[in-house]
Amino acid sequence: MTTEKRLISLSVNGELQAKIVEPRMSLADFLRIELELTGTHVGCESGVCGACTVNINGQTARACTMLAVQVEGDEITTIEGASESGEFRDLQDAFHARNALQCGFCTPGMLMMSAELLTQNSKPCRQEIREYLSGNYCRCTGYEAIVDAVETVAQTRNARVGEQDD
Repeated sequence: MTTEKRLISLSVNGELQAKIVEPRMSLADFLRIELELTGTHVGCESGVCGACTVNINGQTARACTMLAVQVEGDEITTIEGASESGEFRDLQDAFHARNALQCGFCTPGMLMMSAELLTQNSKPCRQEIREYLSGNYCRCTGYEAIVDAVETVAQTRNARVGEQDD
């Protein structure tokens, strides 16, 4: 049985993409194979580990549980796009400084989720950070370094805002 391929059009990291894909191709595979954006990792293939986290139309989503054809016309931001824009350079620097990178497999998803958290809650406590990131698995750091990094960025950003208010 052959499946008819479909043309999809979407914006990825600010660039319009038009590709012919099989209807069953996951968004994660589309990003990795068709666009060679390998920062979106595939771990569990069921949306549980968070390694495939991307931003779709302003909200994080799991790319392994979505089909590429489902995001027709949407705006996707991957870790590459967010990194190139400098959107969360401070988070990346804090992950490095706090040794929250380790093997790096979970890092893109952790960064995408952390950025979303700090957009929604500029002063999260450690428990709120843990809860928000609980859908992302890390087998190397034991999470403390990641929580430290996010907490550091929140505190630094808030201190800057306080200085601007003075």
